[in-house]
Amino acid sequence: MATGLTVGPPARREPEPGLGERDAEAHIGATGFATGPPVRTGVELEWLVRDARDPARLPAIEALDAALAPLAAPNALPGGGRVTREPGGQIELSSRPAPTLADCVHATAADVTRLRHLLAEAGLVPLGLGLDPRQAPPRLLDHPRYRAMENYFDRFGPAGRVMMRATAAVQVSVDAGDETAGITGYRARWQLAHRIGPVLVAAFANSPLWRGRRTGWVSTRQAVWARIDPARTRPPGAGDGTEAPADPRAAWAAYALDAPLLCVRRTPPAPWTAPPGRTFRSWLRGPFGERPPRLADLDYHLGTLFPPVRPRGWLELRMIDAQPGDDWTVPLALVRTLLDDPAAADAAFAATEPLTRGRPLPRPDWWLRAARLGPADPLLADAARACFAAADAALAGPSPADAAANAALRRALADWADRYPARGRCPADDQLEGTRRLEGARR
Repeated sequence: MATGLTVGPPARREPEPGLGERDAEAHIGATGFATGPPVRTGVELEWLVRDARDPARLPAIEALDAALAPLAAPNALPGGGRVTREPGGQIELSSRPAPTLADCVHATAADVTRLRHLLAEAGLVPLGLGLDPRQAPPRLLDHPRYRAMENYFDRFGPAGRVMMRATAAVQVSVDAGDETAGITGYRARWQLAHRIGPVLVAAFANSPLWRGRRTGWVSTRQAVWARIDPARTRPPGAGDGTEAPADPRAAWAAYALDAPLLCVRRTPPAPWTAPPGRTFRSWLRGPFGERPPRLADLDYHLGTLFPPVRPRGWLELRMIDAQPGDDWTVPLALVRTLLDDPAAADAAFAATEPLTRGRPLPRPDWWLRAARLGPADPLLADAARACFAAADAALAGPSPADAAANAALRRALADWADRYPARGRCPADDQLEGTRRLEGARR
């Protein structure tokens, strides 16, 4: 999975076999939270890809390869991003980290324009939906990692294959924060990212259909993620929402070491399938037919964990459904502003208080409630409206120059807030209304 920010981990040397638990814990904490003043922003945009003449038709892998071939060269995108593919043929555009929100939007928009042009020339179109509403495509990428992932997720049912092949997201990346105890500190930013998480699920829910039918969820994508393996998809620490970990580094280290192994890299042609029931901690504690783990194995294991907020040196917010058109700018602007503007952050803490009822973090059931009801839930709707209002006030800026730079983003947020949170709606409602009209026309 690609990342939106590139943070150099602390200098390290590959240890001799026999990596210990304490060394592993220290490494996970240090590489997960690279501290410093929060400045940069990145975004990853995923799309489903379909034939422009027939959206129900999946593109041939040869057509997709040909369309993306010009992007294989270094610096092929004008904004400096890079394009990768997901197992079901979804396309992912990862931006370069940018020093300002406006810079991130400008550079990413240029890359999106170039990517759309190449796809259009090949007769293909990107779809900004959280879940393919019609089908689960076949797996197009034949890599030992993806074969092992399918084998692992099949133990939990069919949801894993759906996630791999048929889902798409907007993932916003921001700096983890500094060592202070205030709102710029990594502890407060970790807490706030989780508090606004269910609000983001609800506000941007855009996956209510599966196999042409209503699922009863406005974000079926989030529901799918919740079903594949709680040990690697639930939020780390504070399992019942009653306590926030004193140090997110410790919570993340415990989460990572206690997560089951999804795959074990081996020399081809040996499969990467992981032995059932083995965690990375158990691998550290003794052999089970495998060589002792190395630091590179731990780093790879961290990339197989998928909580809604994932620390990768920065914080990667993964809970937002893909959005149509250029609406990806709205969650990007909202997240960056709520986390990086002190007044907006304070307002977001206050707005999410009804979701926590005095606890530091929302209870786990709020994530599923947000995925099922979206802004139809009054508390989530109120929180979304308050968060949008806080972002709007912050983007007005303390000076005319700041206000001018953010004017277009303010308009985008205001238009979007008017269309959805102000009316207790989300993008999923547009899909549902289209389905109802189609059903009515058939009667």
